[in-house]
Amino acid sequence: MAARARCVVFCEVKTRTGTGFGIPAEAVTGEKQRRLRRLAARWLGEQPPSGRFADLRFDVACVTLRPGLEPDLEVIEGAF
Repeated sequence: MAARARCVVFCEVKTRTGTGFGIPAEAVTGEKQRRLRRLAARWLGEQPPSGRFADLRFDVACVTLRPGLEPDLEVIEGAF
């Protein structure tokens, strides 16, 4: 979770060592999205009234690792 101004961002990070099982973002299934939304709602409900956020967003950070190469990072803002 991160916050900027009055926007809170929940970010799921997925890492893969290749694409044999698909790209990292494909691991964020519908069930995983529902779980993250439930957890976000619970966390937001526990914040004091003065800590309310005007906006919220769910991002996915995709990290692909390949031997001998720099990690590849892609952030999908507003992924779901």
